[in-house]
Amino acid sequence: MKAFSQLLDRLTYTPARNAKLMLMRNYFRATPDPDRGFALAALTDGLPIEFPLRRVLAEIGESRFDPDLFRMSRDDVGDTAETVALIWPATEVQADAPSLSEIVVALGKAGRSGHAALLTQWLDRLDATGRWALLKFLSGAPRVGVSGRLAKQAVADAFDRPVDDIEELWHGVAPPYTALFDWLEHRAERLSLASTPIFRPLMLAHALEESDWQVMRLDEVAAEWKWDGIRIQVAAKGGTTRLFSRTGDDIGQSFPELVDHFTFDAVLDGELLVLRAGEVAPFSDLQQRLNRKTVTRAMLTKYPVHVRFYDALEIGGEDLRALPFTARRERLEVWHREHGPAHSDLSEVLSFTSKEELKARWEATRAQGIEGLMLKRKASPYLAGRPKGHWYKWKRAPLTADCVLLYAQKGSGKRSSFHSDYTFGAWTEKDGQKLLVPVGKAYSGFTDAELAELDRFIRQNTIERFGPVRSVTPKLVLEIAFDAIQESKRHKSGIAMRFPRVSRIRWDKPAEEADTLTTLKALITSVG
Repeated sequence: MKAFSQLLDRLTYTPARNAKLMLMRNYFRATPDPDRGFALAALTDGLPIEFPLRRVLAEIGESRFDPDLFRMSRDDVGDTAETVALIWPATEVQADAPSLSEIVVALGKAGRSGHAALLTQWLDRLDATGRWALLKFLSGAPRVGVSGRLAKQAVADAFDRPVDDIEELWHGVAPPYTALFDWLEHRAERLSLASTPIFRPLMLAHALEESDWQVMRLDEVAAEWKWDGIRIQVAAKGGTTRLFSRTGDDIGQSFPELVDHFTFDAVLDGELLVLRAGEVAPFSDLQQRLNRKTVTRAMLTKYPVHVRFYDALEIGGEDLRALPFTARRERLEVWHREHGPAHSDLSEVLSFTSKEELKARWEATRAQGIEGLMLKRKASPYLAGRPKGHWYKWKRAPLTADCVLLYAQKGSGKRSSFHSDYTFGAWTEKDGQKLLVPVGKAYSGFTDAELAELDRFIRQNTIERFGPVRSVTPKLVLEIAFDAIQESKRHKSGIAMRFPRVSRIRWDKPAEEADTLTTLKALITSVG
């Protein structure tokens, strides 16, 4: 536990990617099994335990610390684990820190009623850093600036293996990944997963720059619509079907109708959409289906999902990734004509004769409710990662609106000392009076320097406090960029923004000149 605590602590205060990789590489080389496997599981959100941390902390809290002190401290610190770690009373009894494997085994044996006693015992055995790391571990999401992909990269680097090898084996192994480490350290052969549907790392696109467009030869590229869904990989083999997100997470549980109907032998790349009568529904409809552990019959009917395939990585056991895009596309078309699984179709390959014609199609995407265009070199093999010069995404230009900052909340992790989550509003009228109504939230788009300026403004212009949230004098205008606006019955304003982010801080603009709700609602018709 001590080594894991030091790792998390150093990762939290290490912003550089390469430095984080070095810390994790050293940890995975030096730490024995099975602790390093459980640490890897925690960093990749795959820990094989479910621990009701908030409930247990509430159960033991009153006997160990003042709940009012905890509440006030939590509002200021911005992180539950850090707050508990700091206010937990130190004990005179010194004991060895529990290992990660000891924690996992003990929780596996303990019933629900034993959780509080176990956590109390462990917290008493640890120092402040250890208590913080333990609570982060039990939460299942340490949030120390490390993505699952970065953790896998560190494992690959530690044992001189390509990260793609780790990705392809990932869904065939389970925590604490002993078989994986046995192979990495040359104690065993590479796992054979020939009969198992596994994730293949996806090929990603670069945003199209003007310089790319100027030198691009249209006879060398194919164009497709860029649909506003989520990227999905369907891997089916040996009677088992898995649906993977772009990060390799198995999301099949949320889409049982697809898992049931996709009973073929292939690995296909596509876009997951909600489709009604052949029309793609807004992304907000798809959001109703994401991350659902159980799906009701009513939800299946109301939000019917569909996969629009656009590439084939493997068909009938044959790996197609080395073939050029045009050859893979031909194989996909033949396969789909023969099998045509329900809830699926193929992405259209567009015809065009000039750059002017293609640009006109791109300019029309917003009116058609399409996110943009994808441009793919016809000769491109299917390469994992984001290789330059192969695939380009040509997204429609974002919409913008000038909105007024209304509320601010502290962030988490390295932002826990700054107010970095902003609720903003637009003007409307009620009973002849102008008032501001919240229309969205944003927590990205600004630099660290701008974050410091915003935090200073918020502290100097606070009207009221509601726990970690502050309401501020409504006088600062933020230019908000967003991809689309949809109607929403869940929001008081009646609208929901897609991917809102701070584009500019309008220190120069009076709040009275910010946009109106009517102006924002008028944009609904322009996005399909």
